[in-house]
Amino acid sequence: MMGLMAVQITAFATLGALLGFVYLAALGLNVRLYLEAGAGWLALLVHTTRLLATCVALALCARQGALALLSSVAGFQIVKTIAINQRTIQHESKT
Repeated sequence: MMGLMAVQITAFATLGALLGFVYLAALGLNVRLYLEAGAGWLALLVHTTRLLATCVALALCARQGALALLSSVAGFQIVKTIAINQRTIQHESKT
């Protein structure tokens, strides 16, 4: 029973990490689009799609149970924290 639970936690945490990676990649694209002149509608479309896809993915995880949702959100947060720390270190090394 505990082995099956560990596999489920690992699988959903990995799924959440992948979701976080895709979310942050889309966020980077979104920022570039917002900064370009004349890319307003495309930027808005990417922004909306990024948010909706994340909500749908997490809702599907929630349908699998609380453990699945918590594991996927933990994976998402780990990737987000690593990305923010990396950017902070890069920014501090430039100054």
